[in-house]
Amino acid sequence: MSKKIEALEEVKRNYVRMALESGNYSSISRNAGISRSTLTRWIKEYEDEVRDQMEDPASAILSTEPSREELKAKYEQAMKLLGEKELEVAMLRNLLKKNQYRP
Repeated sequence: MSKKIEALEEVKRNYVRMALESGNYSSISRNAGISRSTLTRWIKEYEDEVRDQMEDPASAILSTEPSREELKAKYEQAMKLLGEKELEVAMLRNLLKKNQYRP
């Protein structure tokens, strides 16, 4: 599989995880710039894999009683990931635009 396809698959899995964790599919799909039906299709495709990752203690979002430092670290990590994902989405949109104009 090419690097571009792997990156796209990872983006999809991340949106699936956000949707499963929040339970708010409409908001996640709107923020991702995709239709809810597209997100639902991704969930069907990646749900088992993503749920397995979510159950891994190393990828846990927070402990049952997080400290202020843990919350701050998770916030900083989330902001970094959000910035990376926004960049990935922008790059993917640009690629799609370029591919639309090819004969």
